[in-house]
Amino acid sequence: MSHTDYDAIVIGSGAGGLAAALCLAQAGMQVLVCEQHEVAGGWCQSFTLEGFRFSPGVHYLGGLEPGGSLNKVYKGLGVSQDMEFCEINPDGFDHIFVGQEQFDIPRGVDKFAERLKARFPQESDGIDGYLTAIHDMLGKIRQVSSIRKVGDVKKLPERSSALLRWGLRSSKDLIDHYVSDPVLKAILAGQSGDHGMPPSRVSAVVHAGVVNHYFDGGFFPRGGGFTLPRAFVRALKRAGGEIRLSTPVACILIEGNKALGVELADGTQLRAKHIISNTDPEVTYGKLIGREQLSKKLRRRIDKAKYSTSSLSLFLAADMDLRAAGLDSGNYWFYEHADLDEIYQQGTTDYFLGADTPPAVFMTATTLKDPSKMHNGIHTLEAFTFVNYEPFKAWENQPKGERAPEYQALKGELAGRMLRSLDKRVPGLRDSLVFCEMATPLSNAHYINATHGNMYGIEKSRFQVGPGAFPIRTEFENLYMCGASTLSHGVAGATGTGMTAAKRILKCSTQDLLKMDGPEIRIYPSEDTTKWPAHLQKRIARGQQRKHEMAAHEMVG
Repeated sequence: MSHTDYDAIVIGSGAGGLAAALCLAQAGMQVLVCEQHEVAGGWCQSFTLEGFRFSPGVHYLGGLEPGGSLNKVYKGLGVSQDMEFCEINPDGFDHIFVGQEQFDIPRGVDKFAERLKARFPQESDGIDGYLTAIHDMLGKIRQVSSIRKVGDVKKLPERSSALLRWGLRSSKDLIDHYVSDPVLKAILAGQSGDHGMPPSRVSAVVHAGVVNHYFDGGFFPRGGGFTLPRAFVRALKRAGGEIRLSTPVACILIEGNKALGVELADGTQLRAKHIISNTDPEVTYGKLIGREQLSKKLRRRIDKAKYSTSSLSLFLAADMDLRAAGLDSGNYWFYEHADLDEIYQQGTTDYFLGADTPPAVFMTATTLKDPSKMHNGIHTLEAFTFVNYEPFKAWENQPKGERAPEYQALKGELAGRMLRSLDKRVPGLRDSLVFCEMATPLSNAHYINATHGNMYGIEKSRFQVGPGAFPIRTEFENLYMCGASTLSHGVAGATGTGMTAAKRILKCSTQDLLKMDGPEIRIYPSEDTTKWPAHLQKRIARGQQRKHEMAAHEMVG
């Protein structure tokens, strides 16, 4: 076999691409992954700035409890041996703030229901109805995967009544049907940042999938998001697969209606029996293939596709006692008011550029999730707000790090506004900062190769999910797609799309892919480090040493 011949070439090393590559390599195929960035992982990557580690795309995962869906996948693929997780606060892994009112979402759907009913007793029946509808929808989700046309939803059997009723409707329709209290509605829609859409526009099925994914709690990879792709890359190499970093693909080689291979940016051509693209549709079809080679139907679809919104990302390091300030390992969703539909609609525009503070901010303290990563008493935090790409487009062709002073000034101004908002929620945070850096939609476009800096591939509207999303099998023979614009988004969802691409190629079942029998995943409680192994307790103690020394110094003073 020459160096230009592979059974499969995967373009992009996000969760979907790595899952596809690993499955094919473990099936005995010769596999190459080409990644344009210098590190693997896509949205799962981590990076270090001035000694502080950040993981912008991985804030929590569900399904990692023993017997959970993602737990089974990681064990079945054999990557569990290189993974450890921290379970974030089970009494409130998501803290929803509506104005000044706080609601903590706990682990366990029964406990969640009890807490909702205790706060909104007059809505008890509606709460039960809402949670039952979510359960029924997700229980029939396999039937959705068999649908080929949007209109076929109406042909589902009567036992799929939840899908029949909500399959083409929005999460706002779903929530409004069951409850009437505005604050309760905001709480039930409070995790909308996990898909980035206004409740009135997002598919009810997508909303149900997000909510269901976290019913059994939230987990954070110990060490940061990069440990996920690291585990996959290690397993890929054990299986004989190959990954090349800093290796952008210039085009997909097409002859007639058949994909033959890829051409790299340096002109090298590599041939393969199968090509899998883990890039979004505009990159795959518009840039790597070219619209002139697409059918009229696919060209229309590409031109009509709407992408999810982008974000401003704030990376912080703070020299303060975050627990004394009232924070824990859970995520914090700060909303100015209860009309989340308006707030998320604003997040798809340039609204924040004209506002004093963002209408919504998501904040997480990664060193409270994973206390073993704190150094010298310094905490790291990440905060995000949604904004669209257009205001930053003027600088998209300027080299990263050399963009105009106006761009740098805008970044500084927007960072200041976000910090003012956060300081109201966590008094003293702004004054305690030892590091602060902002990333814009241009950063997403540069590092992730995401069209318009999108967060979740194509937007998850009612008409762009399920049969309305882009299919795994493309109109070109031997070419497949995976990732957030196909079957699902998020780490777990994208992983599933990669496995589906591998199944299409191997003509096998999911269980045929999960044969590696990896070890149990080690999970440590973020809120109780006394239950961590001794060597990690020592690391945590060293990381907090400076804070103890400072406290002792203040007492002496």
